[in-house]
Amino acid sequence: MLVNPDLSPDARTSGTPLRIAIVGGGLAGLLAAVLLQQQGVRDVVLFEARDRLGGRILTAGADGAFADPTLAATDRFDLGPSWFWPAMQPQFDQLVDALGLQRIAQFEDGDVMVERAGTQPPVRVRAQADGAGSVRLAGGIASLVAALFGRLEAGCVRTGEVVRRLRRIDDQVALEVETASGEVRVWHAEQVLLALPPRLAERSITFDPPLPLELSRRWRDTPTWMAPHAKYVAVYDTPFWRDEGLSGAARSGRGPMAEIHDASVPGGPAALFGFVGVPATVRRGVPEDVLRTHCRAQLARLFGERAATPRADVLKDWALDPFTATAEDAESGGQHAAAPPKAAQDGPWAGKLAGIGSEWSRDYPGYLAGAVDAAIEGVGEVVARLG
Repeated sequence: MLVNPDLSPDARTSGTPLRIAIVGGGLAGLLAAVLLQQQGVRDVVLFEARDRLGGRILTAGADGAFADPTLAATDRFDLGPSWFWPAMQPQFDQLVDALGLQRIAQFEDGDVMVERAGTQPPVRVRAQADGAGSVRLAGGIASLVAALFGRLEAGCVRTGEVVRRLRRIDDQVALEVETASGEVRVWHAEQVLLALPPRLAERSITFDPPLPLELSRRWRDTPTWMAPHAKYVAVYDTPFWRDEGLSGAARSGRGPMAEIHDASVPGGPAALFGFVGVPATVRRGVPEDVLRTHCRAQLARLFGERAATPRADVLKDWALDPFTATAEDAESGGQHAAAPPKAAQDGPWAGKLAGIGSEWSRDYPGYLAGAVDAAIEGVGEVVARLG
């Protein structure tokens, strides 16, 4: 757990409050903490409910084990978001440059495998370039997390601490935070930034006094990107499908994966990853080892028997992650929804509480670029209020 022994919660109950409390340690929360630090705003603490940072950014190593996102490495495979599009998301691309990260163009050379519903064998289809220019990062998207965490002052991040309740008291916000041991501690802050999905914030945090009814409804009705999805990765020694003139891409009406892509590391291990098309409500009744077996069988149908025996494989079902998904998300189609209002315009929460997670971005809601956009905008507004 990443904690700061110099910041005592007890001192916050009666002493000077934090300037800013950030709830959520994904891309938006980490970037906001770095930007505030760069603007000279000290006394900022970030609370992350998980025992790791990154939020919906998660990678696995070549052994199939989940990797520590704060440690940079090359042989990593994304189990959350994988791509960005520099031409369409210049602000995000500028952050990649500023952090000195290496881009990897998505491999798309070769034919695409297509299988329709039923028992017909899959067929090869010549790929049509879409010109979108999908790009990955060396070391996976978690390299963003490692780079941002490395720029933070020691001790401003607290993992394994769940913000359960926010109370408006005088000119402050009291945060009731549950630690990994079950102890509840109270912190005070001048302002709070919510760097988590709107729906999750509305469902998992008690607001006292309550949020305005319309604001609460809008947050609750905003689907969380990735929340209903599951992603499977199979790791191999070599990208053998390329020898057959295949791109590693596939589309399937049979499943269990609906869409598959090459996730190989240049000069390192090869991999295929797929988005599981089985609805979240159905996946609940399927043991993980059974679903992984069906995924391997599908890869064998599409790319030959060598695909049936990866050196490692891993499945991440985001619908089962309580710090990502709510009950409503299991019924969602997982679309990128329009951004809801990020703050109350009047009343007790005005100027004290604002959303900066990806779903609050007007231009890129739910995308990685949205987390960057919302964090930059939110920090700018906070700094303006602080004067």
